[in-house]
Amino acid sequence: EGNPYTWWVGKANEKHYYWGGSGPGIQKCACGIERNCTDPKYYCNCDADYKQWRKDTGMLSYKEHLPVSQVVVGDVDRPGSEAKISVGPVRCQGDRNYWNAASFVTSSSYLHFSTFQGETSADISFYFKTSASDGVFLENLGNTDFIKLELKSATEVSFSFDVGNGPVEIVVRSPNQLNDDQWHRVNAERNVKQASLQVDQLPLEVRKAPTEGHTRLELYSQLYVGAAGGQRGFLGCIRSLRMNGVTLDLEERAKVTPGVKPGCSGHCTSYGMYCANGGKCVEKYNGYSCDCSKTAYDGPFCIKDVGAFFEEGMWLRYNFHSPGTSMKDLVSRTLLSSADPEITAPDLSLNKEELSFSFSTTKSPCVLLYISSYTQDFMAVLVKPSGNLQIRYSLGGTKEPYNIDVDHRNMANGQPHTVNITRNGRDIVLQLDHYPPTSYSLPTASDTQFNSPKALFLGKVIEIGKIDQDIYKYNTPGFTGCLSRVQFNQIAPLKAALRPTNASSHVHIQGELVESNCGASPLTIPPMSAATDPWHLDSASADFPYNGQAIGDGVNRNSAIIGGVIAVVIFTILCTLVFLIRYMFRHKGTYHTNEAKGAESAESADAAIMNNDPNFTETIDESKKEWLI
Repeated sequence: EGNPYTWWVGKANEKHYYWGGSGPGIQKCACGIERNCTDPKYYCNCDADYKQWRKDTGMLSYKEHLPVSQVVVGDVDRPGSEAKISVGPVRCQGDRNYWNAASFVTSSSYLHFSTFQGETSADISFYFKTSASDGVFLENLGNTDFIKLELKSATEVSFSFDVGNGPVEIVVRSPNQLNDDQWHRVNAERNVKQASLQVDQLPLEVRKAPTEGHTRLELYSQLYVGAAGGQRGFLGCIRSLRMNGVTLDLEERAKVTPGVKPGCSGHCTSYGMYCANGGKCVEKYNGYSCDCSKTAYDGPFCIKDVGAFFEEGMWLRYNFHSPGTSMKDLVSRTLLSSADPEITAPDLSLNKEELSFSFSTTKSPCVLLYISSYTQDFMAVLVKPSGNLQIRYSLGGTKEPYNIDVDHRNMANGQPHTVNITRNGRDIVLQLDHYPPTSYSLPTASDTQFNSPKALFLGKVIEIGKIDQDIYKYNTPGFTGCLSRVQFNQIAPLKAALRPTNASSHVHIQGELVESNCGASPLTIPPMSAATDPWHLDSASADFPYNGQAIGDGVNRNSAIIGGVIAVVIFTILCTLVFLIRYMFRHKGTYHTNEAKGAESAESADAAIMNNDPNFTETIDESKKEWLI
């Protein structure tokens, strides 16, 4: 039906459905473009679903989507269905000076180079980024001749020159602001026949040269990049400045020039959105990087899950403080790392938490996550014997813990599930998978401070002191399955265990923790069992699943059920009517007779009627007797 089973994830953490040899927005492989697929009904060789191996291959060259960070392959759990995927290395080609840049930090800053040699032809290109509304990009002077490129206003770029026939100016006007702190490309050309100017992808502005007059551009001064001749200079970044095919080394010259810095700060303004999942964009000398240390993710853009498989009996404990760390130092550095001024180190308690993780398991009951304290406070996420999820809070003030039961689905079905829990004071927001967030509130009598947090447990609770009775029961034999991208406020315990970080000393593990990408597996929807399928003939008393929840294709389950019931009722009525009509007009295959008295002794049927009815006067004609054959 056109919904892909397989896709890849690129730089911006977006799914892409095109493959090597194809292009963005084209849901095809190379053979689909060239029209030579194994099965002409499909656009990829692998869609043919033959018993023989088929292959789709090619280069992914749309650089805005690269590199490839994930490949998700579905439809392989059928008998005899297999897939093999290989992703080759990223290969880069082009000008290594593409990011050769300089930052002009004052309006009087400039760089100078030797005189531009462009007597009969000039080809100038560069990128700029600024938040200023005007400024000179570059200028080179002669006695009367000159050449200049400048930002005249927030929407105008000007290319002007004089070869002895009088000044000529070409202006490109943009419908959008050019001082938006984003990169814009300028390309200016001049030869003996014409001159042109283009900005980004805007239409090219062209000016024909006069048929008579001077044609040679005679320059004597140095080439100035930035301010020149007392004019207002350029404020911002210029990179990849090429003049007649030669790239000027802006960075080297900027190192010895006051008011100009090598490289270009502000990459994060343009590209910081690619640092996902709370990753922090860090400016670098000629680019940027994503700092994922405060997240539960890894990789260049903080989108790679960090997960592990837990065998039965395994557990992980993350101590919120180590023996050599005071509680005050711990709270100020890790747990309460927040810009919220309400949270201060001496409080030694939490007024808010953010917890997120992914898990998959087929065993229940079990303890997924447990946070203990030096008091009786605790928080737990459990899978009950029924497979339903339960979140349990005990912050004091009430006799029993406050429970949030999620009863609308079985979470122990082997599929990956995502849990996000946020508490701010008394308010709790829970989101599961793709379902809408649900809000809850702690009882009025409950405290709102999580006092003196002690440790976080994954898989099993090994804690000294009194433990909640239900948690104690669910603790044996322990969690079996996958846990990934676990994050509690600024702490990522699984990542601390699997990656050498400053927090690794806080982690203690029982058993062998094996890293796994199981958390990145796509969520698949298994077929319904006969007991829960509303269309199954033997499920008259079945409970309809996903009560009132939105399913993947956007169709409401209740509407589907109501429509199905109406269809069944109409069908039953039609069947009943057909049966009644056939019954009323059926052809009878037997005769019902009222035999006259004395028929037993009569020689014939006619004689019997005559004997019984004395008024019968009909003369019987032997030739007209009727016989029932």
